Amino acid sequence: MGLLSILRKLKSTPDQEVRILLLGLDNGGKTTLLKQLASEDISHITPTQGFNIKSVQSQGFKLNVWDIGGQRKIRPYWRNYFENTDVLIYVIDSADRKRFEETGQELAELLDEEKLSGVPVLIFANKQDLLTAAPASEIAEGLNLHTIRDRVWQIQSCSALTGEGVQDGMNWVCKSVNAKKK
Repeated sequence: MGLLSILRKLKSTPDQEVRILLLGLDNGGKTTLLKQLASEDISHITPTQGFNIKSVQSQGFKLNVWDIGGQRKIRPYWRNYFENTDVLIYVIDSADRKRFEETGQELAELLDEEKLSGVPVLIFANKQDLLTAAPASEIAEGLNLHTIRDRVWQIQSCSALTGEGVQDGMNWVCKSVNAKKK
């Protein structure tokens, strides 16, 4: 039940291409999540210096996931990737409470970006496998997600390490993309 099943669900028009931007602070689990989606080995992950992209082709359908590094010095370059984004996936380390304010500021800035206006947002509350992880509902409240009115959004508890919750989040992405394309 990996990426191919997601692609089959998304496939409603031939040669449909979906551009997904995967952002979040460094050490949030973006690359692990990307590798989990691509059914790749996640035992050796190093910090992303720049970006990773995974493209999967299935029956004329192409899904492009752009994983951009989240280190402070790289974040100003995120805007170079905003053009033609269909879905924004924002990954939060649910166990790193000291950085909730910082991650909230970055997310708020992304939501204010003109080129991302109206783009559906999936927030993965990652690392739920850790005992110190804040529940998704607490994160949603802390980030005032309920005030987002200019786009559809979803917060999804997950563990990129175990894969738990990832499929649910991607199912939401599929529904959002199909609704937006209609």
